[in-house]
Amino acid sequence: MRKKSFLSPFAAFCAVLLLSGCSMYTYPTYSVSLCQVEQPKDARQQFGETKIVSFSDENLTKYTFEDEYIQISWYVTRTALHFLLTNKSQHSVRIPWDDMVYVDILGHTGRVMHSGVKYIDRNNVQPASVVPRGATISDLVMPTDNVYYVSGQYGGWREKPLLPKFSTQEDIQASGVVGKSMRVLFPIQIENVTNEYTFEFCIDGATVGQ
Repeated sequence: MRKKSFLSPFAAFCAVLLLSGCSMYTYPTYSVSLCQVEQPKDARQQFGETKIVSFSDENLTKYTFEDEYIQISWYVTRTALHFLLTNKSQHSVRIPWDDMVYVDILGHTGRVMHSGVKYIDRNNVQPASVVPRGATISDLVMPTDNVYYVSGQYGGWREKPLLPKFSTQEDIQASGVVGKSMRVLFPIQIENVTNEYTFEFCIDGATVGQ
């Protein structure tokens, strides 16, 4: 009688990956900073001096930008860019989501969605958010192109990461991803005037296996 052989759970898992054509890629630990903010034209005269400050909060590194009209703090997670915006002006401000643009590390532009928007409605019109003077809004920016649906028994809505996966540190170095940046073109309307900010996030480092 032939002796039966059994695969270990890990070997079986690897076999499934090989049969499905998948690779053992993992999401690196990325170091991402808010490295530059482009303000509206003549911003220095209109809004005064500005600055970017980094700080730690709940084991997250956050970056704050501030001028005379707004204060906004950012932090980046695997799938979204989160922000906390305070309206410092004497008027209500509007965030027109349909006019906001995300630019990925390859320079590709795309539409965004924010918290509270159903994934199935991601390509529909998104009403502007209104922030009264002195008030604060907590929200996020997620590229709609990164949201997709998988059919089947174990399907459902999925979110792609903002930055690529890699299998080794050598792959990261060869890709040139470190040193690239992603941007958010962030319009803010004050008294029916659209002020266009561009927030640039630089990839300062990436490590596999940490």
